[in-house]
Amino acid sequence: MSAPSLELIDVSKTFHGNQILVPALSSFSLLVEPAEFLTIIGPSGSGKSTLFNLIAGLLEPDHGQILLDGRPVPRRTGLFGYMPQKDLLLPWRSVLDNVVLAQELAGVPRSQSIAAATELLPMFGLEGFSDAYPTSLSGGMRQRAAMLRTILSDREVLLLDEPFGALDALTRFELQDWLLRIWDRYRQTVLFVTHDVEEALYLGDRVVVLSPRPGRVLHSLLVELPRPRRRELTTSDGFRRQLAELLSMLEGSQDN
Repeated sequence: MSAPSLELIDVSKTFHGNQILVPALSSFSLLVEPAEFLTIIGPSGSGKSTLFNLIAGLLEPDHGQILLDGRPVPRRTGLFGYMPQKDLLLPWRSVLDNVVLAQELAGVPRSQSIAAATELLPMFGLEGFSDAYPTSLSGGMRQRAAMLRTILSDREVLLLDEPFGALDALTRFELQDWLLRIWDRYRQTVLFVTHDVEEALYLGDRVVVLSPRPGRVLHSLLVELPRPRRRELTTSDGFRRQLAELLSMLEGSQDN
């Protein structure tokens, strides 16, 4: 199955509560190409999590359309792999039982899901930990387990909401490189939210900058770095130039 495109057209969402209206997104339009690794940055409160909840079908827009491969998808729940910042591993289940959860909920025979997960444990750095419980894992291992669970959901569009935000710098760098290797193998369409501008530039094919609330797309920067990415690229003149460009876009977004 080839990775699909994803398009949002003039999407708006306002929350109502205690006689207060909070506009989260306004006239939000975005096209994500098949197999594109798109990173998203913006100020706090710019609607990034709301955006993912809308795409995943956990919320419905007040206005606008969400298209998958050019077709409206009114019932989107279960169509996307969604990995939030917190790993949400169930503490009473082993690593193996956690990573097959999505397949279990989808009705995949246990023998089939266990076989698929066991084959991938080494690639995800979890070989020998299938019977371990989440409390015994490091933060990086927990994130890899959560990513394996997302990959095993067998969805062609992945929504990754700051998955490395709570990790120390060294572990974060390791998992960035690891994620790029995983993406290079599977070539799914990825939307990756981060507050780290360097992370956005290092990982993405394109970086989208959102405005303050209500969120909308202010800028879209095509990343000029070659693939496969290498850590030494972060010291190159091209990386530093585009990083400065992104930082300028973010500073400018505060004035919009």
